[in-house]
Amino acid sequence: MRKISTNLFLFEDTCNVYVIKTGVTAVLIDFGDGNVLQHLSSIGVEKVTDIFMTHHHRDQGQGLPIAVQEGIRIWVPHTEQDLFHQIDEHWKARAIANNYNMRQDRFSLLQSVPVQGTLKDYSSHVINGRSFTIIPTPGHTVGSITIIAEIDDKMTAFSGDLIYGPGKVWSLSATQWTYNGGEGIALSVLSLLDLKDRNPDLLLPSHGQIMESPTNAIDLLIGRLVNLMTQRNHNPRLLKLRENPYEEITPHLLFNKTSMSNAYVVLSETGKALFIDFGYDFIGGIAAGSDRASRRPWLYTLSKLKEQYGVKKIDVVIPTHYHDDHVAGLNLLRDIEGTEIWCPENFFNVLEDPQKYNLPCLWYDPIPVNRQLPLKQKIKWEEYEFTLYEQPGHTLYAAAIEFIVDEKRVLAIGDQYQEDDGQFNYVYQNQFRIWDYIDSAKLYRELKPDLLISGHWEPVVVTEEFLQLIKEKGKVLEQLHRDLLPLDELDLGAEGFGAKIHPYQTMVQSGDTFSVTVEIKNPFHEEKEVFAKMITPTNWQVYNAEFKANLTSMETIQFTASMTVPLGTKSYRERIAVDLTVGEHHFGQHAEGLVTISKQPALGGDQ
Repeated sequence: MRKISTNLFLFEDTCNVYVIKTGVTAVLIDFGDGNVLQHLSSIGVEKVTDIFMTHHHRDQGQGLPIAVQEGIRIWVPHTEQDLFHQIDEHWKARAIANNYNMRQDRFSLLQSVPVQGTLKDYSSHVINGRSFTIIPTPGHTVGSITIIAEIDDKMTAFSGDLIYGPGKVWSLSATQWTYNGGEGIALSVLSLLDLKDRNPDLLLPSHGQIMESPTNAIDLLIGRLVNLMTQRNHNPRLLKLRENPYEEITPHLLFNKTSMSNAYVVLSETGKALFIDFGYDFIGGIAAGSDRASRRPWLYTLSKLKEQYGVKKIDVVIPTHYHDDHVAGLNLLRDIEGTEIWCPENFFNVLEDPQKYNLPCLWYDPIPVNRQLPLKQKIKWEEYEFTLYEQPGHTLYAAAIEFIVDEKRVLAIGDQYQEDDGQFNYVYQNQFRIWDYIDSAKLYRELKPDLLISGHWEPVVVTEEFLQLIKEKGKVLEQLHRDLLPLDELDLGAEGFGAKIHPYQTMVQSGDTFSVTVEIKNPFHEEKEVFAKMITPTNWQVYNAEFKANLTSMETIQFTASMTVPLGTKSYRERIAVDLTVGEHHFGQHAEGLVTISKQPALGGDQ
């Protein structure tokens, strides 16, 4: 046990375990193999109340089951929570054969451990009278954090494996998140620069040496990492983008050049700003996989926005649709900046209850909405007026946002079209309908915008030729679907299914009774009898398991089925289904739902 200062100690184990003492109690930063517990009496510590984990790697916390036995509260990075309390599911799902995912997410715990809560980015936690601030510092892993606290009059940063020592890292392999990628290197540079700007007095890594001159140590490492990026021709614009992340479309309309999906900023003369979409701010590449631990929003460029454009408050954010690259950062904006989330009325419920929907690109946590915005009505914000229109196509759950800024009529269209050639961007599982692009072409002609701003492409100057182009392409797209699908015989829509279960995912406790709503459709052009039967695990009790009705052509109907999970059951994603027969045609199990059963309430989270 090495003394760093009066109340701060270092124990060397499978990683550096830091002991922060308050009287006879202590907080630990990382836990290693747990051997630290045998040596605490030597420094007068009688009880460890809490453990803060900087990241999920096994050398940081392989001894955590011991902490559970001792009743110590465990706090983990919010992004990496599933790699602690749901690690069994991760091990079962993780691809191994033909693996192109280079993330070190198999260097994780072997068994799940219960956690007290999650350490959300930019949050503060007061433990034993001492305040700890959580800073996102991706690089070594996607979800890595640095924990900052004032200890013995020194601002101390516990930086995990972001830095090993002056100019060195513990692992370069860990920074490769895709096959032949270098995403973690770019993110390490950004994280190190952010950490340097916070001016810590002391830098304490998970592996390596204590750094009493953090600025020099960081500068040396940044220089070497940038040189490595240069040699690999990775992220050549990284440092330039950090200095100037926003570009003016007009004097009062900006777009974020660093984000995965373009985030747009409308500037008010009052010093307030309104965002249209806010997903992943400043990316250095996207990690392989799509589990929670692979996706990390943060608020990296907001300081530059405020500094360069005089923004005093990020007041409101309006998403164009629900996809994660457009909404991942909304909870952070609300929690850290006090930003209100305004959402079009046609998809606010997807943000607030994502688990109910069987849709691609859903964010992991609910996003509470402050204000539901009606369609086709003017919405006032500061000196601007916005009008929202339903815009299915890329996804059924989307809106086009119309406003005038600097004498330009602008239409924010999300991901509806690609570039100025009007290329479609539809996805069937987003509930695309074959006539959607005819409707959006008609809408654009009615609104006559000067500019289209979209999720991943440069602004488009709208011309008569462009409007005519998307109109004709929309007609061709619909006709091709009519030619290719047997719509004259039966119409199951572009998705190709005649039944749905809502909610798609259900979380229950052992012994609970729950209900689902089943929607079924007659896809034929004449009246038919429809028959639906619920399919569940054999030992479940089901009420209203069968439903029969006569439906006219293309008619849909809903019914409710309830079921009870046997007491003592614990399972991850049990499958239920609805078996559909329409007339003489047996379609089979056309819809499924997933039910996760726990013996205790599931851990929540809203970042």
